[in-house]
Amino acid sequence: MKKLTLLIFLGLGFVLASAQDNNNNEQISTVFSKDRRNGGYGALSFSYTQIDGKDAFMAGARGSWIIDHSFAIGLGGCGFVNDINYRNLNNNDLDNNLAGGYGGIYLEPIVAPRLPVHLSFPVLFGVGGITSIEDDRNWDDWVFNDSRDDVFLVFEPAVELEFNMTRHFRLAGSIGYRFTSKVDISNVNPDILEGTNFGIVMKFGKF
Repeated sequence: MKKLTLLIFLGLGFVLASAQDNNNNEQISTVFSKDRRNGGYGALSFSYTQIDGKDAFMAGARGSWIIDHSFAIGLGGCGFVNDINYRNLNNNDLDNNLAGGYGGIYLEPIVAPRLPVHLSFPVLFGVGGITSIEDDRNWDDWVFNDSRDDVFLVFEPAVELEFNMTRHFRLAGSIGYRFTSKVDISNVNPDILEGTNFGIVMKFGKF
């Protein structure tokens, strides 16, 4: 199912690129073109994934510089938390298992950016940290009875289906996969952070 979804996204990208080539009568821009136009954007993302076989929520942000509409480079990151279970809604009691975050540099080719619907392929190279927490208090007074943490490297390619909602706002559906170095936490699988995430991305800026 995951491979089929990625193939559909890639196939759609080639179709969109072909459509742009057939309908665009403008001169092709080169590295030395004088009419190249640059821009930039800031983005917020919200994603679902699984960590340690449990539901996890991810929230992130990034900022990128766009070169000639077709390639973006920037910095960003996200935080994650899994296994959120409320035991007592009145007292805000929370049971939390794993939490952390990662960030780094984004490289993002953009295919057919002038079309209302198009694809981008952001790739993140970065570093992050994870901690294992046992909490038996509430939001205002957490006690970490048994906290273990580690640092990891991450490589995360993704595919984003983008919609040009306005001239300065894009909405995207995203699917990506996290490749990480081994995590050294007792009683935790070393590959615990590797996996697929699905989400939405809201981009604001000059495209």
